[in-house]
Amino acid sequence: ALFFVSSGIAGLAVGWLLDRYDPRWVVTFGALLSGVVLACAGHVTAMWQLYAFYILFGIGNAAVAVIPGMTIVARWFTRQRSKAIAYASTGLSLGGIVFTPLSAGLIERYGLMDAAYWLGLVLVIGVIPVALIVLRASPEAIGQAPDGDPPRRGADGNLLPPDGVSFEEAVRSRFFILCTAAFVFSMMAQVGSLAHQFRLVSTRTGDDQMAALAVAIMAAASIAGRLVGGVVLSHVASKTYLYAIYVLQALSFVLFAFVQGPIALFIASAVFGSTVGNMQMMQPLIVAEAFGLKAYGRIYSLSQLFMTAGVAIGPAAVGFLYEWLDGYGIAFLVMAAASLLAFIFILAGGPVRALIESKTDA
Repeated sequence: ALFFVSSGIAGLAVGWLLDRYDPRWVVTFGALLSGVVLACAGHVTAMWQLYAFYILFGIGNAAVAVIPGMTIVARWFTRQRSKAIAYASTGLSLGGIVFTPLSAGLIERYGLMDAAYWLGLVLVIGVIPVALIVLRASPEAIGQAPDGDPPRRGADGNLLPPDGVSFEEAVRSRFFILCTAAFVFSMMAQVGSLAHQFRLVSTRTGDDQMAALAVAIMAAASIAGRLVGGVVLSHVASKTYLYAIYVLQALSFVLFAFVQGPIALFIASAVFGSTVGNMQMMQPLIVAEAFGLKAYGRIYSLSQLFMTAGVAIGPAAVGFLYEWLDGYGIAFLVMAAASLLAFIFILAGGPVRALIESKTDA
């Protein structure tokens, strides 16, 4: 919880910095802080040190991961933004698939203290050279335009600034408020269910290997769903696609609430997984579409801050319902209801580009 909270709060500062300064230095700082903190993991011996570890790691994560990554990708692509965000965010899933067993193997072989040094070094070496050599704030920063188009210039010949609305206008809009609320509830349901999927399958099948396979199916479906979604979104309105994701997520939770056999649980895991990756990429995509790029970093980071509240609450909420109601059935039906509530919020939010279009007409 401290990791998510500190990451969300630090994200506000990161968004502000990204709108004003070169992102290479923001990402470099995040990588250095994360690497140093991670290298110190083996030296944590007291509870206050554990809390400090996750607070500092959350700050570093905010500066090196989702917010800078999605902000930069959104600036570089317009027509192909959905594909670009889908491909870029695949790193989240692939990183978990690749580095989780690697980390476990290093810890088992060398112990936490020595393994942490290597993991911190890998993080620094894997991020900083790419950040310094490849990343640029925007295509306009090097005289280009999104999607490889010719640069847009004003009557005076100077490059036009990115389109969009101000931070103040965006955060007061109905769409921002209701869209953010939708992601709070949908991500609460998603992360809460992710945290309990292994235990649910293990309890119902009596086999931890079956549970591990169900988690693997979910992860694979997450990657596949995200890549398919990037293509589909080139032809379908983002809001329509998000409706479908919320309905599918609710359906997967209904299946988890009732099914018992391994095959049925695998199917439920695949349906759930197909929504996981898509949900993660839809927030940055729809924020960019709704409010443009003028103050994207700050707008997205504020939405992300509120969403982390749902992320932090989700696992505890499912666990509380499990204990209180003596089983996962009702708990997952409540998560299905949360997904449908998110559907209602998005529906009530109105047209995605209403604010930008009203300013353009004016």
